[in-house]
Amino acid sequence: MTIQEQYELLEKTIRSYNPAADFAHIRSAFEFADKAHEGQKRKSGEPYIIHPLAVAQIVAEELKLDSESIEAALLHDVIEDTPATHEEVAKLFSPTIADLVEGVSKLTRIQYATKEDEQMENLRKMLIAMSKDIRVILIKVADRLHNMRTMEYQSPAKQKQKSLETMEIYAPIAHRLGMQRMKWELEDLSLKYLDPVGYEEIVTSLGARQKDYDAFMQRTCRQVDDRLNDMGIQHVVYGRVKHPYSIYRKMFNQNKNMDEIFDLFAFRVVVESVGDCYNVLGVVHDIYKPVLGRFKDYIGTPKPNGYQSLHTTVVGSDGIPFEVQIRTQEMHEIAEYGVAAHWKYKQNGQGAGTEGKYEWVRRLLENQEGADAEDYIHSLKVDMFADEVFVFTPNGDVQNLPAGATPIDFAYAIHSAVGNRMVGARVNGRIVTLDHVLKNGDIVEIMTSKNAKGPSRDWMKIAKSSEARSKIRQWFKKERRDENIVNGRASFEAELKHCGILMREVTDPEVLPTLLKKVSYTSLKEMYAAIGYGGFSAQKAVSRMQGELQRAAKQRQAEQQALEAAAAEAKQGREEPHVPAPKQVKSEQGIIVEGLDNCLVKFSKCCTPVPGDDIVGFITRGYGVSVHRADCPNASLEKRTAPDQAGRWIHVSWGTDTNESYPTILEAVCKDRVNLLLDISAALSSTNTFVLGVNTRSTEDGFAICRLEIRIKDGAQLRSLMNKLNQISGVLKVTRPAG
Repeated sequence: MTIQEQYELLEKTIRSYNPAADFAHIRSAFEFADKAHEGQKRKSGEPYIIHPLAVAQIVAEELKLDSESIEAALLHDVIEDTPATHEEVAKLFSPTIADLVEGVSKLTRIQYATKEDEQMENLRKMLIAMSKDIRVILIKVADRLHNMRTMEYQSPAKQKQKSLETMEIYAPIAHRLGMQRMKWELEDLSLKYLDPVGYEEIVTSLGARQKDYDAFMQRTCRQVDDRLNDMGIQHVVYGRVKHPYSIYRKMFNQNKNMDEIFDLFAFRVVVESVGDCYNVLGVVHDIYKPVLGRFKDYIGTPKPNGYQSLHTTVVGSDGIPFEVQIRTQEMHEIAEYGVAAHWKYKQNGQGAGTEGKYEWVRRLLENQEGADAEDYIHSLKVDMFADEVFVFTPNGDVQNLPAGATPIDFAYAIHSAVGNRMVGARVNGRIVTLDHVLKNGDIVEIMTSKNAKGPSRDWMKIAKSSEARSKIRQWFKKERRDENIVNGRASFEAELKHCGILMREVTDPEVLPTLLKKVSYTSLKEMYAAIGYGGFSAQKAVSRMQGELQRAAKQRQAEQQALEAAAAEAKQGREEPHVPAPKQVKSEQGIIVEGLDNCLVKFSKCCTPVPGDDIVGFITRGYGVSVHRADCPNASLEKRTAPDQAGRWIHVSWGTDTNESYPTILEAVCKDRVNLLLDISAALSSTNTFVLGVNTRSTEDGFAICRLEIRIKDGAQLRSLMNKLNQISGVLKVTRPAG
């Protein structure tokens, strides 16, 4: 079929359901796209314009959308793949069409650190556009469907990558929007590339038994048809074999082969009224034997995507179980085309949407503010695509939650204040634990108290929905900022130490701005707060900074080598003066101060160094030399290179005649429990540590921060003690404060 013939087929399809469409505008969009993509080829070797035409054909034939949607489908790649701009499309066609095209386009002009980051931002952008105009996602699903239909021209790696993305994101989006026909095709096409052997086995087996299956379906349809005709019920009845992916999933979940799966068939009865639906149900149960526990009434309790139908599984005279779905014509349209069925064309060419029904899109976006890519994609799959449970409030209102949801998810689904004040829950009148898994039909009552301390951090692990986790994070972010900064810093420093990175490398003023850009925070305090309340992880922060730190270290090494080379060249050609042997310098409190003897030495209280630490000295005014740990913020490179202090920093080192002990401070962040202090005391005793003082404080969310003032002989004893403390049950982090 030529390009022109394909366009004429598109016009013919549009006329069949929308004769009043703006065909002049549609042709203009086609001609603009044809010219913009001129010279571009698809992987198959066909002119690129074939793809936008095919997407527009799907939008018209499968979804029966309005003129603007057809035009946007024809133009959907011009902003992304050609020099055309949003402004140009808006001027030539309309701002609405330009917004639709922009919404479908990927963020190709931005470079991302990881594939997850790129996927997250593309999805987030598409969902934002979708929350404003649902047609964005309809066009995007049509775009993906045509790409999957022509996937054979891509490399095997690309086939698997795109098929996995389709299976995990686009097929479930089609399901959530109620577009079952497109969902089935997307799933089958994805399976074809993800498990070609399994797919081929199912298709071959279905083909071999096609005659037997057809005979069974005709016989069953005739039995139902005859009985309903006798009763005078207007109806249409037909049967189908389940699609390959549905069979594949059943084989995989139940560990069965093709011969062991019997419920391969589904029959559908479409009638005129809701009353007729229930009448037909009675007839079906009269003709065939119903399977207990396999009846679902989605008319009384519709699915969140608007799907309504009666489902029942019965066993025929042949002993073969099959499913019967009973619905009205309107329910059938919504079941087949989903949200697209709501888009009825108006004479002025505007689509009449029902965006109010898709408030979940906005909620999904709000719940993911500040989330990183991995969490975002995971939450998207749970919130948007997981199987759902329907539970009731004591007043009979329905709440739909992701499968595996707990009373915590239910409480936050009602309101943030209910979740924050929750002290317990009843399910079906019985008190349950907060990690109790809710089931379909449960009646849930949340018990609250004005004196409640607020959520616990453990709730983050129990909650299934990202809405609940987001609201818990917001509470900690708002109510516990100072504590979050302390905990976040402790976690970050522990992770730095684990990776062999010094804190001073991070706080170096030359690299700090670049590092903060890598983690997308304006300051270290902001990052600490985010780590503390669970919005970001210390592991991710350090992993994103590592590359930049390695680059900076290499640059410093190169600069040092250049300086040494220059100094060596300068020495050549001039006679070296005689250098007398250095005199022995006596240490003071175990510290040797470069070039000075019998110098007053004191240890700084901000970082409490002990033998084995890297140290630097600062010449104070009248109080001798103050010794700091090299990683102390008060001895940062910025301070050491400041013009007014540069001459006062001096090289110091540990001598061989160190003192018997040195004061230092440890801080432990722990999960509060009975006998915690007793176990810490035992660790101090077993390492022969002299204790100067212990200060502990408990937090409202069940944590304890323990500050130990101790005397230590050297770094080996300190490391031994820190290891002992880290092994105590409930101890999360042990750090040495500095600064």
